[in-house]
Amino acid sequence: MMGKITFYEEKNFQGRSYESMSDCSDMSSYLSRCQSCRVESGCFMLYERNNYMGQQFFMRRGEYNDMNRMQSMGMMFDNIRSCRMIPFHKGQFRMKIYERENFGGQSNEMMDDCDNIQERYRMSDCQSCHVMDGHWLMYEQPHYKGRMMYMRPGEYRSFREMMSGQRFMSMRRITDMC
Repeated sequence: MMGKITFYEEKNFQGRSYESMSDCSDMSSYLSRCQSCRVESGCFMLYERNNYMGQQFFMRRGEYNDMNRMQSMGMMFDNIRSCRMIPFHKGQFRMKIYERENFGGQSNEMMDDCDNIQERYRMSDCQSCHVMDGHWLMYEQPHYKGRMMYMRPGEYRSFREMMSGQRFMSMRRITDMC
């Protein structure tokens, strides 16, 4: 299933627009800013900076007529410079989290959501992970709050290097087709 998102320069879906059905590493040549968007199908991660860098925000199917209001939903930036389509995953979900960078320290394998790694696993921190199956959202605070990061299958050796010192305390699977 393909995803489709349309970005608008002005609130309420007005002004110049840019439609995307895949990843876009630099939207600045299409739009000078983004004040609203419409996700017609699929799920997307929006990024504060070009090349999928900076703060991230998860978007599912829906209409978002005022991006400034998105801050009340946890979006902590007001400009979108890149986006990534999240493919739908049908199989199992598996991720191994590690207390320290480079897969060091205590580790735990996860197959479902975890709202607090400190309570569930007695881990004080999560600094690296290996995503074996599925797509995940990781949050800097317990109970899926704070800044988030999209994780797709692969090895992530150092969250500190990736997100300037960010640590993660809760994780959620991306299970919906949006």
